Amino acid sequence: MKAPKLSQLAETLIGSEIVKLGAEIKERIRQGARVYNFTVGDFDPAIFPIPVELEQHIEQAYRDKHTNYPMAEGNLELRQALKSFIQHYQGLQYDISEILVASGGRPLIYTVFRTLCDPGDKIVYAVPSWNNNHYTHFVGAEHIVLEAKAENNFMPTAAELKPHLAGATLLALCSPQNPTGTTFSASELEAICDLVLEENARRGPDEKKLYVMYDQMYWHLTYGTIKHHDPVSLRPAMKEFTIFVDAISKVFSATGLRVGWGLGPAPVIAKMKSILTHMGAWAPMAEQKGLTHYLHDFNAIDRYLGHFKSEIEHRLTRIYEGLLQLKQEALPIDAIAPEAAIYLTVKVDLKGWKKADGTTLADQAAVTHFLLNDASLALVPFYAFGSDRESPWYRLSVGTCKKEEIDEMLGKLRSALQQLTRP
Repeated sequence: MKAPKLSQLAETLIGSEIVKLGAEIKERIRQGARVYNFTVGDFDPAIFPIPVELEQHIEQAYRDKHTNYPMAEGNLELRQALKSFIQHYQGLQYDISEILVASGGRPLIYTVFRTLCDPGDKIVYAVPSWNNNHYTHFVGAEHIVLEAKAENNFMPTAAELKPHLAGATLLALCSPQNPTGTTFSASELEAICDLVLEENARRGPDEKKLYVMYDQMYWHLTYGTIKHHDPVSLRPAMKEFTIFVDAISKVFSATGLRVGWGLGPAPVIAKMKSILTHMGAWAPMAEQKGLTHYLHDFNAIDRYLGHFKSEIEHRLTRIYEGLLQLKQEALPIDAIAPEAAIYLTVKVDLKGWKKADGTTLADQAAVTHFLLNDASLALVPFYAFGSDRESPWYRLSVGTCKKEEIDEMLGKLRSALQQLTRP
């Protein structure tokens, strides 16, 4: 049957590389293969359950029959609870009219792009990064793409951004970063904010301003001495030009509960609300009711985060140290020290190496298949996040990692790498 003619967007939209890889892995597992699956940017609830108090509050909300439509902008009592939560944990002060609730971060990000950007507008973002390329395509905007560098932990710098901000409508930033698990330093983010403020000061009163979308979905999950920094705390004048995107998805291991929020200037938030109203992308009523109660319990939140963060950090650190040990054994592998989120950035530079059967790993796709087939290791290549297809870097996620599997995985990887011959 001949495919029907559809919209230009539908005809040109690129499918998710992560979903494609995930389907291949699931099929291998279904066929009985042993796979160490570190691709999923999600949590195994058996390993990382949601807070018990949050669960109890949501269950009670369902028992109390809270199953009708919520307010389009989020229930008033939830936005009041979010106001207190944000001020307590991040020191940011936002009015109720500057807070918008939706069914997770994705509809909020989409709505930011829809609210601010017209076809042909310039949207600036760095790669690797999560989905900025797709959202830019959705609105028909011009992609202004920077390839972030390993020496900067794959975070864009002010010097790299400076030539591209003139005339741009949106600068999409994320910290902690998905896929890298790295963060902005205060000094670098301050320099970026100063560029945005200078650019907006140059624009006339009738010109569009340059806005920053600041995705801070993982900001509670920082480790060691790493501190989270945001534009508004560093440069209060940025409040006029910054839209935050946040959610319970990562901080409370609650990816399936679908409650997110945006923070921003009231006029922008009001227009985002109008778009979300037509989309119907509201957070479920019972989850909103349950979360409202939970967010007031700072002691419970602190207890949960203390345990949750230590478990994630333990996994990230053990794998990182294990990969460095392989590197010290002269095996072709490297990693960047974990700073935040649930991700580790791993380098597997095997292009041109030969397998024991004489097969050459001719390109990075062949390397990815070697890791899966010979090491039973599934990672997400950075090209799935917009980087060059020959980038040797990968995202490793510990959201479904069992601690007892770490040494097994490292041993299997060592054995597979030892079978290779240098080019």
